[in-house]
Amino acid sequence: MMNVASRKVDGILFDKDGTLFDFHATWNVWAAETIRELAGGEAQVMTRIAAAIDFDLAAARFRPTSPVIAGTNREAAECVASALPGRSTDEIERFLMITSANAPLAPAVPLAPYLADLAARGLALGVMTNDSEYGARSHLENTGIAAKFDFIAGFDSGHGAKPAPGPLLAFARQMGLAPGRVVMVGDSTHDLIAGRRAGMQTLGVLTGMAEEAELAPLADAVLPDIGHIPAWLDP
Repeated sequence: MMNVASRKVDGILFDKDGTLFDFHATWNVWAAETIRELAGGEAQVMTRIAAAIDFDLAAARFRPTSPVIAGTNREAAECVASALPGRSTDEIERFLMITSANAPLAPAVPLAPYLADLAARGLALGVMTNDSEYGARSHLENTGIAAKFDFIAGFDSGHGAKPAPGPLLAFARQMGLAPGRVVMVGDSTHDLIAGRRAGMQTLGVLTGMAEEAELAPLADAVLPDIGHIPAWLDP
């Protein structure tokens, strides 16, 4: 086990989508099917929904400017509702929450052994996502790793949403950690801004939509994926 005195952090708080799970392989597939289902297969309606969430139908992928990428489930529902007159935002939000819980997950690395290794170092582990807590727990349970985390929170868990620092500080408080000894790991500027505001260390990963140049000004380091964190932790 790593010497505690030399360790850079005492806890790691992960974003979920684009961090624990590769964004493209997971969410582009889900979004294409969700748009088709919400539109009832009607081409014009699909085009309206895709425009509202900045999704490229031809390429079947989110554009980097999509508000859905780092937004909350509620914000995504509001975007979709703007393209579906007569459908309530609440109804759409529930639909997105339930269907996203069954998205085809693509872990960025083999997560069970990876998380076991981090826990063996004595690190507290948490997940904070702008997805719903229901969605977060469903994804972590479906991949058999929910029990690996000491803290799981979504935008609706009562702590707020990124880029506000509240949910990150909630993790530090619950674990009894100084914020400066926690690292926030994420694939978006929302994640890293939240980390900076919370007084935490920050790591960017390139398994989401953002490029290194976008993340680097807000990160202590930008890594290809979370699999490189153990090497970063070692002195």
